[in-house]
Amino acid sequence: MHTPSPSMLRTTLRRLGAWLPSQCAICHAWPARRVCDACAARFAQPQARCTGCALPLPASGHAPEGMRCGACLRTPLGLDRCVAAVDYAYPWAGIVGQYKFQADPAWAPTLARLLHSTSWAEPLMDAADWVLPIPLSAHRLRERGFNQALLLARILAPAKTDATLLLRLHDTQAQSNLGRAQRLRNLQGALAVDPLRAAALQGRSVLLVDDVMTTGATLQAAALALRQAGASTVSALVFARTPPPE
Repeated sequence: MHTPSPSMLRTTLRRLGAWLPSQCAICHAWPARRVCDACAARFAQPQARCTGCALPLPASGHAPEGMRCGACLRTPLGLDRCVAAVDYAYPWAGIVGQYKFQADPAWAPTLARLLHSTSWAEPLMDAADWVLPIPLSAHRLRERGFNQALLLARILAPAKTDATLLLRLHDTQAQSNLGRAQRLRNLQGALAVDPLRAAALQGRSVLLVDDVMTTGATLQAAALALRQAGASTVSALVFARTPPPE
């Protein structure tokens, strides 16, 4: 009889942990889901955001629907709409780190649930013909073991998700310390549509999914490739948006 390896057992337990009651990762209440309802309500409150890049808008007054920030008015990302669930800050920065960098894919259902409940997320998914995760390079996929954006997309819209329509052709240097202009140069030629399947995008509406949006350079490069292939609209749905530097 085949004996599962310790790593296989850990992966199975983590996947079960996504559905079974446990301690809330934030307040440590027991029993609860990975993020209890009280913490979700406290740390994932609805927030007025720019519809072009999902950065928070000033809290004073009431931002009109469809408002874009000054940066998007000057240099738009090429997205018809961009929606984010939370800011990339406490407690979500640590949770996303566990998800991506500590090989814990069992976080995907919790993050997808929070993302699905975000304003405008469901209409974007309903309107999309294709839901496409931002692809990882082969090297990064081997290193991480899974594509975190793909897991989210498959939970959010399994019937519309395609993992091979948008491709990452080569690896790029780490972008964590690069500005937007540097990131765009870094991504030149890195993302492309599968040329044998480009006809599937003609006149179609595409929704990109990713876990974290920092400067928007990756989403911008993906949107450009999709529009060049014939997509009529390209929007984005991300779990966390990095706030601008103070």
